[in-house]
Amino acid sequence: MDTQRAFIAIVLSLAILLGYQYFFAPPPPQEKAQEVQQAAVVDPGETSPSSAPVKTITAAPSEEPPLVVDNGRDITVETNLFSGVISETGGGIKSFKLKKYREQLDPQSDPKELIKTTSPRELPLFFSWGVEPQKAGVPVYRADKDKLQVTGTGKSITLLSQTPSGLELTRTMTFSENDYLINLTVDVRNTSAEHQLQGAPFLALTNKPFTDNDANTFVFKGPALFKNGALEEIKPDDLKKGDQIRKGKLTWVAYEDTYFMTGIIPDASSQESVQFSLTGDETVSTVVGGDIVVLPPQTLKRYSYTIYFGPKEIRTLKAAGHDLDKIVNFGWFDVLAKPMLYLLNFLYGFLHNYGLAIIMVTIIIKALFWPIAHKGMKSMKTLQKLQPKMAKLREKYGNDKERLNREMIQLYQTYKVNPMGGCLPMILQIPVFFALYKVLLQTIELRHAPFMLWITDLSAPDRLFIGFDIPMLGGIPVLTLLMGGSMFLQQKMTPSTLDPTQARIMMFLPVVFTFMFLNFASGLVLYWFVNNLLAMAQQYVINKAD
Repeated sequence: MDTQRAFIAIVLSLAILLGYQYFFAPPPPQEKAQEVQQAAVVDPGETSPSSAPVKTITAAPSEEPPLVVDNGRDITVETNLFSGVISETGGGIKSFKLKKYREQLDPQSDPKELIKTTSPRELPLFFSWGVEPQKAGVPVYRADKDKLQVTGTGKSITLLSQTPSGLELTRTMTFSENDYLINLTVDVRNTSAEHQLQGAPFLALTNKPFTDNDANTFVFKGPALFKNGALEEIKPDDLKKGDQIRKGKLTWVAYEDTYFMTGIIPDASSQESVQFSLTGDETVSTVVGGDIVVLPPQTLKRYSYTIYFGPKEIRTLKAAGHDLDKIVNFGWFDVLAKPMLYLLNFLYGFLHNYGLAIIMVTIIIKALFWPIAHKGMKSMKTLQKLQPKMAKLREKYGNDKERLNREMIQLYQTYKVNPMGGCLPMILQIPVFFALYKVLLQTIELRHAPFMLWITDLSAPDRLFIGFDIPMLGGIPVLTLLMGGSMFLQQKMTPSTLDPTQARIMMFLPVVFTFMFLNFASGLVLYWFVNNLLAMAQQYVINKAD
C-alpha cells in the first residue's frame, strides 16, 4: 500500500466529511404532538378573594381580538457588549447589535445586528397568554423609562400593558454591564373581580438568518434545542414538511448560524413544550409554551426566562452556564475538536495572531504523529525497492493466486515490511485532520481575524486583489495555489508503486484539491499548506537517509 492509495483514502474521507450531514446524519427524533395537559395551577398562597363560585373564561382568539397598535416608543439599552432597542408595541426586541463584532471586515462597518424581523408580532421575545402568538393581539406596553445605560448589574426596564379581557401583563428585563444574559420575567395578573381566566404562556423567538447569502454550507444554521442532556438541531427539510414539536425538560431552545445565536432558557422548574415553524422562505418561528393554569380574580402568575443573544464563543457560553456551550457542535469529531480549539486559543494568548496559532497547532500535531508517520514512510520506501521482486512473483505465479499470496507474505517477512505500514499512519491522522477542519471552519475566533499581508480574514477565502476582478474569483487565491503546488511536490517526492497510467491519474489529485479549497476558509488552507511542507521535510529526511 503506497502513498497514492493513502491520498485516495483522504479524498474518500473528505467526501464523507462534506456529505455526511446530508446523507448519514440521523434524523431528529419525531415526537408525537400532544395536547398540553390542562391543570388548575396557581402560585402558592394565591386564593380567590371570594369563596363564591366564579366563572372561568378560557382565552381564545375570538375573545382576545387584536389590540389597536399605536406608535409605542422605542426604548434603548446600552451595555459594554451590545446596544438594544425594545419596542413598546408588542414588547419585543427591535434591534440587538453586538459591539465586539461587525457586519463586514471593514472597521467602519456597523456592529453585528441579530434582529432581521420588523413586524411587532415577529420581534423576538413576543409574549402572549392563552392565545398562540400568531393569533394574539399586539399589546402596547408603557415602559418606566425611555432609555437605560447599564452600569454594574441588576439594571431593569419594566413594561406594563392591560388587555381587554382584564389581563395585566408586566414584563421586566434585567441587564448586566458585561454579560450577554438577560433575565426576563412576565407577571400575568387577572384584574377581574368576577371571573377566573384560564390560559397558557407562549414566548416566541422569530428569526431570519443573521447573515445574508452565507456561503458556509457545511455548518448547521437553524433552530436547535438542548433537552435531556442531548443537542438536537432541526433540519430545514424537516421544517418544510411541517411544524416540529418537542416536549419535556428543555434546558434551552435557540436559533443559530455559524457564529451567532439567540436563545431562550426557560425556568428550570417548569416543564415546557416548543414548536418550530417555517413561516417564510427563511423565517423560523420558535414558540416556547407552558402548562395551562387558572388565574382566580385578583391573582397573578409569574413566568421566568433567561435570554442569551450573542456569539457562539465557547468561553463566553461556558461562563454563561445553562449548558449553552453545547451548541458549539463539531459533530462526530467533537471529542477531538474541542481540545484543538482550546489549544488554538491557548497559543493565541501568547502569539496574538490566529494565523501563527494555526501554524503552531499544525507543527504540534505533526510532531505527535512524526514517529508513526516516519515509520510509514520508511515502509513505503522499502516497498518501492521490492517492486522488481514483486513483479517477478506476479509474472511467475500469476495464475496461482494462493501460491502468489504465500510467496508475497514470505517476501514481506524476509524484508520485515508491512504492506499496510505506509497507509496506517495516514489513516490514523484522518480523524485529527477532520476535527481541525471542523474547528477552522466554524470557530468564531477566526471571524475577521487577520494573519499577514493580503490575508486579513482567516474565516474568508484567500484572495489577493490586484486592482481588477478575476472572473468567478475576484482576486488571486495565492495561498490556495501554493497549497496545491506543495501537494504536487510532495507527491513527486513520495515513493510510488503504481504503473505509469495510474501514476498520471494520481497527479490530478493536487488539481482536484486546489479547486476544492478555492472557497474554503484561508485558515484551513493555511493548515493544509503548512502540513504539506512538514510532510515534504520529513520525506526529504527519509530519502536522504537512504
